[in-house]
Amino acid sequence: MGATIAVLSQKGGTGKTTAVRTLTDVFRRVGLNVLAVDLDPQGNLSDYFDIDPAASPSVGDVLAGRAEAGAAIHDDVMPSNLSLAEAELLLAGKMGRELTLKRALKPIKERYDLIMLDCPPSLGLLTVNALVAADHALLSTEAQYFAMQGVEQALEVIELARDGLNPDLGWLGVVFNIADMRTRHSRDAYAALRESVGRKLFDTTIRQSIAYAEAAERAVSILDHRPDLGADYLVLADEILQRLKMAAPRARLQALAKA
Repeated sequence: MGATIAVLSQKGGTGKTTAVRTLTDVFRRVGLNVLAVDLDPQGNLSDYFDIDPAASPSVGDVLAGRAEAGAAIHDDVMPSNLSLAEAELLLAGKMGRELTLKRALKPIKERYDLIMLDCPPSLGLLTVNALVAADHALLSTEAQYFAMQGVEQALEVIELARDGLNPDLGWLGVVFNIADMRTRHSRDAYAALRESVGRKLFDTTIRQSIAYAEAAERAVSILDHRPDLGADYLVLADEILQRLKMAAPRARLQALAKA
């Protein structure tokens, strides 16, 4: 059975959804069967994968109990739309609400090598559901001084999920995103995070570029739109596969990177 990774941040604009989109693409290119789940009511990940906005059922229908998870998968994406906000309100009054996503994903988990959960840019009930359903948490943070506070807040939510709900949840690490390492500000922010979280901070930094917005608008991967920038994600994916102890796909990735 594969691993489920919840990708989260405490706020928007940290490159989290782009990270989910691109890492999913990298992992698929090395032969892994990957499901991407959009848990953000804004549906940005669904748009990035060019899923029809009218696709039904969606993850909101799954969480509201109106559909099975398997029926809500469209081209290996479980899409989101504004109905997810309604589903979150319904969850708030439900017994065992934190376990809803975990229970929904259980029948389909064995189909996939990896399940990537794109959490909303907040640390509310949908994010808690993702952390309870996940095997690992991956944090995305931008290259700013106040990113430290956001990481600390996210770690508090991870501990909350571990406390009786998912004690086996692992913390995969922190991705330093939207960075310009030519500036002292970014370098100092990276050093401060390294001092705080140690080796949990990935060595790879994801460079800032307008090309990511261009790729999202065209619903294409940055790997194809700007391979030079996509190389950052190839290196990051290698670090992630190493931490997941997935040696075979890591070997295929290294061969892809050299091609």
